[in-house]
Amino acid sequence: MRFLLDAEQRAFAGSLDAMLTAADTPAAVRDWSRGEHARGRALWSRIADAGVFALAVPEAYEGLGPRPVELAVAFVEFGRHAVPGPLVEAVTAAALLAGLPDPGPAKRLLPALAAGETMTTLAWTAPYAPDAAPYALDGDAATHHLALSSHGLRLSPGHGPVRPSLDPARRLTPLAPGGELLSPDPPAARALALARLATAAQALGVGLALLDRTVAYVKQRTQFGAPIGSFQAVKHRLADAKVALEFARPLIFGAALTMAPADVAAAKVTACEAAYTTARTALQLHGAIGYTAEYDLSLWLTKARALRTAWGGPDVCRADVLSGDRRW
Repeated sequence: MRFLLDAEQRAFAGSLDAMLTAADTPAAVRDWSRGEHARGRALWSRIADAGVFALAVPEAYEGLGPRPVELAVAFVEFGRHAVPGPLVEAVTAAALLAGLPDPGPAKRLLPALAAGETMTTLAWTAPYAPDAAPYALDGDAATHHLALSSHGLRLSPGHGPVRPSLDPARRLTPLAPGGELLSPDPPAARALALARLATAAQALGVGLALLDRTVAYVKQRTQFGAPIGSFQAVKHRLADAKVALEFARPLIFGAALTMAPADVAAAKVTACEAAYTTARTALQLHGAIGYTAEYDLSLWLTKARALRTAWGGPDVCRADVLSGDRRW
């Protein structure tokens, strides 16, 4: 199968790229890492105005979706620009709420989510990691906190203190116990598939950004009187990274068409491993400057590592691929 985006989808990606470039996202990411949310919230509103969150919300709740392909297009750009905030969690929450047997919570919460008037995060005690602590991403910035566990889906009354994370822009918070029970047994399989799809697309964007920045850097850095980008060993490393990322791209958009759990798991493990490999290449080719937190490359390096294990690590996703689950 040859999968290509149509003209409208390419224009959508281009408009998001232009908007995020003008927004100076590295500065917003650094503010977000310090718990300063003003720039990030403004960016969240602009993303909502572009219709991104509405793509995850059904038309019955004032959305435009569900449209997984367009969401994947958007999340590639979010990764390319390292946009902060609980983006994956918001669209996953939308899928969870839209799938509830009782439409009441969806009618109450989804219109505001689609419009960007609220920021929703989610803590999931997942079946693929039952012993993991259920932390919510950016609970200190979110207005709504959902908690999904074996006891059902709840609207949490608050959150605990921020915990350190590998990626400083991914601020983890435990959610307060109790709260309103929205559903005792919500259907969650499709929401998990959407979370993994969005994470895979975000990882692809992170990898592409790392590759672009590294290619530009090796053209400028010189050794032995020549740019290091002219050395065959450097070219091979970059070519390997490029091939890995481009191999992940059709898997992501193919999975967005089928939304089959096995397809989505394959896309996630491929994209996240490609982004992680690209991050290692970028770090090595940048030399000592690549290790400094002050250098913007670090914003993507840490994100590539964090996304690799988010919503199911490589071993979990490979097991799901081998299961061959194509229920969707």
